[in-house]
Amino acid sequence: MTRLIGAGRVATLVGEFDRSPAYAGLADALILLIGDGRISVDTRLPSERELTEALSVSRTTVTRAYAALRDAGYAEARRGAGTFTRVPGGRSRAHDRALLPRPGDGDAIDLNCAAPSAPPGIAHAYADAAADLPAYLGGHGYFPAGLPSLQAAIAASYDDRGLPTSPDQIMVTPGALTAASVVAQAFSGLGDRVLVETPTYPNATDALRHAGARLTPSPVDPDGWDLDAVAATLRQTSPRLAYLIPDFQNPTGHLMTDEQREVYAAHLRRAHTVAVVDEAHQALPLEGQPMPRPFASYAPDAITIGSASKSFWGGLRLGWIRAPRGQMERLTQARVSMDLGAPVLEQLVLVRLLADADEILAANRLRLRAQRDALVTAVRDQLPDWTFRLPTGGLALWCELPGAFGTALVTEAERRGVIIAPGPVFAAEGGLDRFVRIPWTRPVDEMTEAVRRLAAAWSVVRERPTSSSRSTRVMVA
Repeated sequence: MTRLIGAGRVATLVGEFDRSPAYAGLADALILLIGDGRISVDTRLPSERELTEALSVSRTTVTRAYAALRDAGYAEARRGAGTFTRVPGGRSRAHDRALLPRPGDGDAIDLNCAAPSAPPGIAHAYADAAADLPAYLGGHGYFPAGLPSLQAAIAASYDDRGLPTSPDQIMVTPGALTAASVVAQAFSGLGDRVLVETPTYPNATDALRHAGARLTPSPVDPDGWDLDAVAATLRQTSPRLAYLIPDFQNPTGHLMTDEQREVYAAHLRRAHTVAVVDEAHQALPLEGQPMPRPFASYAPDAITIGSASKSFWGGLRLGWIRAPRGQMERLTQARVSMDLGAPVLEQLVLVRLLADADEILAANRLRLRAQRDALVTAVRDQLPDWTFRLPTGGLALWCELPGAFGTALVTEAERRGVIIAPGPVFAAEGGLDRFVRIPWTRPVDEMTEAVRRLAAAWSVVRERPTSSSRSTRVMVA
């Protein structure tokens, strides 16, 4: 199916582009729109005549702008069909063989990774940050705790959420997973028990295992957290740490209420267990709802992990730790055995993004909500015997199948060009093969096509269940 974009829509998206000269400003604006994904790859652009009228510019301006797009690798002319968007390197630019190692992966719809493409504003932030970089080139470039300006910006974001935080309580890391590894190294030792939710984010539990921890599973049901069961597990096992995802839990999408946080924190205090709180999805409420207070508001000794990957872009590779006062030295000693700091340019980019966070995140949430709604509609229409709880935020549906067919479904879906993750990947100690996770992180037309293929795969698996091996794909989000 050919994607089309109207001249009026293009005029709205390019806005007040630089007109000195106009063709170059228009070309630059279109390159940003294609690079940001606001105009999809393989979309037919308006004819030169239509865009000339919509923008009130000369035909020569549009002709030269389209020529500049083609020269830069962001468009191609197809004889008799028009001008179509593309990106330099084609679709293979996003094909990493660690994540997509199998034949045919590059052409598949990849829903294994619950991380969206960059929202509008990222390219501008990089361009602006590059202008700030020379001021740092005279130093050694190592910032194990993070650039002071970024520490201050992250601390201010906690202040705005009602959790007073000073910059010296913040450590910037190359992603939230590194943050989890640093915390595990600093606060758990060989044989220490750590409470972990199940299902949960598998890379975090791997980081805890690598630090020598013994994992104590705490089930998160399809309806949410059973706090009485949590209390019983804490009494029986007395874990040193508890790894929690209270904000749009990965993969279930559950959001812990303020009342639940208060009760959970009280259980942790009685067990002398420190909460490690993963807030990677915290900035993604999709219903315009106010978010609960940070878990650390109820548990002052909690260690909080944050991330720019889900709210802004995974390519930033930036996360952070918010630590209670007095704990940063311990974290620093653990951190320098792993790395010596995050890249300076990306930290400067994130400073700028946080300064414009309200506008950028609002646009990102609108896009993600449209993708979520398209996914939900498609699953309800084409897979009516699947069940799920509609998340009010986050990035994925946690779908329950009528039987333990998750791994078999994943295998059949891959034959049809769709990659998703089966429930056992998220299980702390096995099981959960009645579930699959489907992120809504691709454009609407891809989501719809992915569900169509999943429905075809499900019809095969439901009639002829086959045994399958556990998925060995690398998962990053």
